[in-house]
This record gives sequence, structure tokens and C-alpha cells, in this order.
Amino acid sequence: MASFGQGSRGHPRSRGRTWSRTGPDRATLTVVGVVCAVAGFFVLGIVLGPAAIVCGWLAMGRSWAGPRPVPAVVALVLGVIDTLVAAVWLAGAASPGYGMF
Repeated sequence: MASFGQGSRGHPRSRGRTWSRTGPDRATLTVVGVVCAVAGFFVLGIVLGPAAIVCGWLAMGRSWAGPRPVPAVVALVLGVIDTLVAAVWLAGAASPGYGMF
């Protein structure tokens, strides 16, 4: 007779490759950061740019020292560029001419 929950594995979700109990891993944060940065060039740059910066910073391990994964730095840099472009665009839209130039 089969018993439920008393198999050889202690807890079925104790460890796994697909989910970490401590939070998302660096590769996931890197991909999310790059996607946010690229999407921010087209829509909602003022929101997605800082999101890409945070994801890139967390994917780098919150420090500039030591080896850094290149995609995490790309997410960080694109997020900064995206945020600056959105801020310039918003400043231009607030001017009396209602245009960037």
C-alpha cells in the first residue's frame, strides 16, 4: 500500500534546480534586467529603466569588486541609459514647445 508524503525524499520541494528558496538566482535577475532595459526603450522607460538597474545590480552580487557577469553589467548600463533618455524626454515634454527639440 502506498503512503503519501513518506517516501525516500524528505520533502519534495526541499531543493531543486528550478526554484531556490532564498530568492531568484543571478541568471534570472540578469535576464529580467536585460528584458526590462530593452523593453524600456519602447515603453515606460522611466519605470523599466530603474527596474533594470536594480536587477543588474543584484545580479552582479551588489558589488563592483571581483568578476562580474557581462550580461549583468549590460542590464545595468542599459538601465541607466534608458532612465536618462526617459528623463530627458519627460523634461522636453514639459517645456513650452511640447516637443523634444
